[in-house]
Amino acid sequence: MNKFNSRVLNFSHKANQFKHKELAHLIHSIVDSTQSKFQANLLLNDLSKSGRLDEARQLFDKMPSRDEFSWNTMIAAYANSGRLNEAKQLFDATPSKTPITWSSLISGYCRNECESEAFVLFWQMQLEGHRPSQYTLGSVLRLCSTLVLLQSGELVHGYVIKTQFDTNAFVVTGLVDMYAKCKRISEAEYLFETLPDRKNHVLWTVMLTGYSQNGDGFKAMKCFRDMRAEGVESNQFTFPSILTASALILANSFGAQVHGCIVQSGFGANVFVQSALVDMYVKCGDHNSAKKALKSMEVDDVVSWNSMIVGCVRQGFTEEALSLFKEMRSRELKIDHFTYPSVLNSLAALKDMKNAMVIHCLIVKTGFEVYQLVGNALVDMYAKQGNIDCALEVFKHMSDKDVISWTSLVTGYAHNGSHEKALRLFCEMRTAGIYPDQFVIASVLIACAELTVLEFGQQIHANFIKSGLQASLSVDNSFVTMYAKCGCIEDANRVFDSMQVQNVITWTALIVGYAQNGRGKESLKFYNQMIATGTQPDFITFIGLLFACSHAGLLEKGQYYFESMNRVYGIQPGPEHYACMIDLLGRSGKLKEAEALVNQMVVEPDGTVWKALLSACRVHGNIELGERAATNLFKMEPLNAVPYVQLSNMYSAAARWEDAARIRRLMKSKGILKEPGCSWIEMNSQVHTFMSEDRSHSRTAEIYSKIDEIMMLIKEAGYVADMNFALHDMEKEGKELGLAYHSEKLAVAFGLLTTPLGAPIRIFKNLRVCGDCHNAMKYISKVFLRHIILRDSNCFHHFKEGNCSCDDYW
Repeated sequence: MNKFNSRVLNFSHKANQFKHKELAHLIHSIVDSTQSKFQANLLLNDLSKSGRLDEARQLFDKMPSRDEFSWNTMIAAYANSGRLNEAKQLFDATPSKTPITWSSLISGYCRNECESEAFVLFWQMQLEGHRPSQYTLGSVLRLCSTLVLLQSGELVHGYVIKTQFDTNAFVVTGLVDMYAKCKRISEAEYLFETLPDRKNHVLWTVMLTGYSQNGDGFKAMKCFRDMRAEGVESNQFTFPSILTASALILANSFGAQVHGCIVQSGFGANVFVQSALVDMYVKCGDHNSAKKALKSMEVDDVVSWNSMIVGCVRQGFTEEALSLFKEMRSRELKIDHFTYPSVLNSLAALKDMKNAMVIHCLIVKTGFEVYQLVGNALVDMYAKQGNIDCALEVFKHMSDKDVISWTSLVTGYAHNGSHEKALRLFCEMRTAGIYPDQFVIASVLIACAELTVLEFGQQIHANFIKSGLQASLSVDNSFVTMYAKCGCIEDANRVFDSMQVQNVITWTALIVGYAQNGRGKESLKFYNQMIATGTQPDFITFIGLLFACSHAGLLEKGQYYFESMNRVYGIQPGPEHYACMIDLLGRSGKLKEAEALVNQMVVEPDGTVWKALLSACRVHGNIELGERAATNLFKMEPLNAVPYVQLSNMYSAAARWEDAARIRRLMKSKGILKEPGCSWIEMNSQVHTFMSEDRSHSRTAEIYSKIDEIMMLIKEAGYVADMNFALHDMEKEGKELGLAYHSEKLAVAFGLLTTPLGAPIRIFKNLRVCGDCHNAMKYISKVFLRHIILRDSNCFHHFKEGNCSCDDYW
């Protein structure tokens, strides 16, 4: 070989090392050489592969003669580098187009995901009499896989059968991958099984990956076993796929066996395989093995560290997650936008606001606040820590908000008691064109339940059904809770019956719902059904049970359930359970036993316990014990008006007016204000609120005229005002008028004026309904033939035909 040829061959191995001037001189030498075609094509090929396209084009333009290789090399170089316009211009200028020429351009369009251009060329190629090669078909099928183009992929499959490429392993591998990516795993499986020669590790890996990506971990495991049984070697792509499948079904022991195969096969040092190992152990909950796999990595990989931090957060090792993050920084690992969300989740769990602010500053400093994933995590973290103002500020400054951004803020408002703001924000979300998902629906339903806005909840239910969103356990549970808390227990039951799966939360929601709606005996029936299904009750279930027994007067049942908590289920009673038991004993007139239970409590009595005892004392007029309960409440909750009001009312009921006045003066001297009693009713999406003897409503004259009519008609039906609930020292007539103008009576009068004849009337009250109003509602329901649903601070009262669901035991 002469010196010139040696120089060209030397350049072909060091194309990237030559400077521009030296290259220009070499190109000039090649063009002037009489034996230049071979050397020119060789240099053109190397320039193209090294990415020096402009110099390759310079050589191409100066070549005295160009053959098929020259044109195809240049077209392929432009196409593969994404310079598709220049590739197409050369393609159009090519004097003779061969299948390789077509395939080069089609491959470029496929690689750059230009769907329409790629398919136009693919079909045009055939019209011009050229048969696509296996590589052309492979490129087109990869495009169908990437963009999930099932219909186009099926057309290509038809062509493959027609041209008898259906036994070509390369093409069939592309078809298997396409069908698997398009969620048609059965078609992929059929093609795989019917291929005669399957001694191809790429084909097996594609099939195994398809099973994994379609959620069938068991078939992926079988595929891996069959692959090894047929002697097909696994590689750095096979192992991550089978490890992903193992994680999918939490097959830790199988994953550990795959780990052994990885070591034996010599892929233990491969960073992608090691990363998949860490991820598999993390997702299978094998924290120690995940840590060992991470520490054994020769090269620090941010993906593996991220997986480890996520695993720590999910398993509750929040402090370790923060420690790993600090170690990442000390190792100067390139922290990315997937690292920060996990760290923020751990800070939310720890309620660590100080470090949260530090991490937020670091996020801003490093420029990661612009990433949607990080912004969402910040909103969620601040919301979970109760810092809604900071969550809102982050949310406002986010340039790109998605459903997760909105959901985090709506959920934050709902879980922090700002239910009205949660609903307003949800409406803003819908106005912004963001379609809700199951998570935000569940949060909004919580707000609807707490505000008892039935109409809004019903609209959410209707929109959820129309949306076609897949039902989820959390959403169904929220629907059950919302309907139960809005007094629609039958609707709650219908949702319950329609659910394919129920858990302890579902059953508890129904048990509590029936109890709160005055149907305690049915509540206990549902508890028995729950136990029969094998579902174990939890802490909240027993609160609902004991509440049901308390409001149905089932003393023996209540004592049995209370004792079974610890004895049968190992659940230690809390103050809430003791409060229910004391309420149950108190309602049954067993005040001594109630006081004895307070003294025997294994946990310190809290305000709910003493309030239950005080309420029982008021019902039975035991002033002495009531005074002791109130004194404890004065110490525990010095600014709470409830014990002062309860004690004052007890004195008033016993005609001890001076003592009642003394308690009121004591309240005033301490600056304690009684929460004013009010009732409200929702009408045409507007809430109408009333207070006792309220005359601020725009229809006051009609309302008071209706009150006069109501009082006259129910007195004729047998109603007699109960003066025990007139707590002011005045003449009988004044007391009677005061009772007539209680807030719940004004609300029911408005309801009778505005609702259609025979429609139910729903009233809500912030305090407990008084005995006189309760009695009056029974008569009103009978005289006016209405179903009146009254929810007070304690439970729902369903008045029908002169009776109440609570059986006058509330």
